[in-house]
Amino acid sequence: MIDLSLYENKLTLRNQVGRMLWTLVWAILARPLPRSMGNKWKILLLRLFGAQIDSTAVVYSSVRIYMPWNLRMAPHSCLAPGVDCYNVDKIDIGAHTTISQKTYLCAASHDISKPSLPLVTAPITIGNQVWVAADAFIGPGVEVGEGAVIAACACVVKNVPEWTVVGGNPAKVIKERIVEK
Repeated sequence: MIDLSLYENKLTLRNQVGRMLWTLVWAILARPLPRSMGNKWKILLLRLFGAQIDSTAVVYSSVRIYMPWNLRMAPHSCLAPGVDCYNVDKIDIGAHTTISQKTYLCAASHDISKPSLPLVTAPITIGNQVWVAADAFIGPGVEVGEGAVIAACACVVKNVPEWTVVGGNPAKVIKERIVEK
């Protein structure tokens, strides 16, 4: 028997049902598609589940999106193969931004000061013209400024200034990003 006291309100139950339906729909109707086809179809599926996603955005079939209704992708943004988008809270990805392979976007954690370890969430905002290189981690509440570059395997737990390159664990500023014109 299910303990209904676990569901504090309808929104929680609604989210659980929505996630279950979303997981089935993505697994059956998007994940099997080859890389070269089906992007418009995947965008349609994401929009049907509440994502705000531009028609020029690219989402690979192997991407995992926890709650599409908490995702916004601007024009020409990309979620590359194997990206895990744990968007319990809002995740906003700017225009001309690439989130590379196997990156983990994590908009939730647990409050370790309490014995019950309750879930805490905070939105992630990634600006325009950002490149998040492969296998990076971006934690809850992080804002990545316009034009920033997150190095491969970086662990980002604090805001990243505009037009900087960060890397390491925890990520630190490596240098300013200068774009030749």
